[in-house]
Amino acid sequence: MKRDGRSLAHNTLEEMRILAVQRMAEGEHPKDVAASFAMHRSWAYKIRAQASGRGRGVRVLLLSTKGTGRPRKLTPAQEQQVLRWINGKNPMQYGFDFGLWTRNLVRELVRRDFDVTLSLASIGAILARLNLTPQKPLQRAYQRDPEAIERWQRDTYPAIARQAREENADIFFWDESGFRADSVHGRTWAQRGETPVVERPGQRQSMSAASAVNSKGAFWFATYEGGLTGELFVTLLRKLMFNRRKAVHLIVDGLPAHKKAVVKDYVASTRGKLTLHFLPGYAPDLNPDELVWSHVKRTGVARRPLQKGEKLGPRIHEQLAQIGRNPTLVRSFFRHPSVRYVSDL
Repeated sequence: MKRDGRSLAHNTLEEMRILAVQRMAEGEHPKDVAASFAMHRSWAYKIRAQASGRGRGVRVLLLSTKGTGRPRKLTPAQEQQVLRWINGKNPMQYGFDFGLWTRNLVRELVRRDFDVTLSLASIGAILARLNLTPQKPLQRAYQRDPEAIERWQRDTYPAIARQAREENADIFFWDESGFRADSVHGRTWAQRGETPVVERPGQRQSMSAASAVNSKGAFWFATYEGGLTGELFVTLLRKLMFNRRKAVHLIVDGLPAHKKAVVKDYVASTRGKLTLHFLPGYAPDLNPDELVWSHVKRTGVARRPLQKGEKLGPRIHEQLAQIGRNPTLVRSFFRHPSVRYVSDL
């Protein structure tokens, strides 16, 4: 059985070539030399020809080079064009009727613009070289107003921060969320093709919570049942403001309950002790309190389902209380790229 030289290390091949040339120089036939190394006879003739000639000799046998393989069909400039197509863009911008990038779509775009046909494996290799990976996209409403978001980050929030500093007031971000005992947010490992089973209570339990978070590490929360109404929002605001010495600038989203007349009346009755500010529409990523809920849902009931006889309300209350006792964790929510604009100037 002949040996495939491509499977051997370069230093091994170099030693074999040098020994073979020496033995042929001593009179041994190339065919016998190749057979002793389990190589094809043409191998011995080839290296003897390489070593012969003026100024060449044995040193040419030391120049091992890695096989380059089949040349790429796309030039480096064309591959960079592929990156510009994909990075931050949507396939529908190029006439496709699908909003997510796939290897098939990239292959079609390469064929259409470069007149080059590639396999799906080749497309995958190109995307890997460009440091592009398949990822689950974040969902954002198409009603988002980029100009309003930029204006909030550039002008509106800095103005709120300056006003709070002049008044020696606190800034809090507010948000609400719902919890269910039968929801599983995390992932676990299992045999391929065999979906794992997580035991949970058969009885449905739900709980709502509101919280307010501060970039300096302060945290307030309250739990309640059902949906939020204007009257309930006022009740929660009264709890937030109870025995509070400093004025509060509270930043909330545009939920209808936040804008009810009863809420406006209560805010007016505080005579400047409480001021509400509204985030741009459809931009929850601007609110660091959203990261609180993400943390709670990833590390709470999702990780350890309720046991027999256990209630959801106390579990959620205790987990939120633990966050309140950890100012370092609270401040870490403000280091996320989407909320780094937040600073109490």
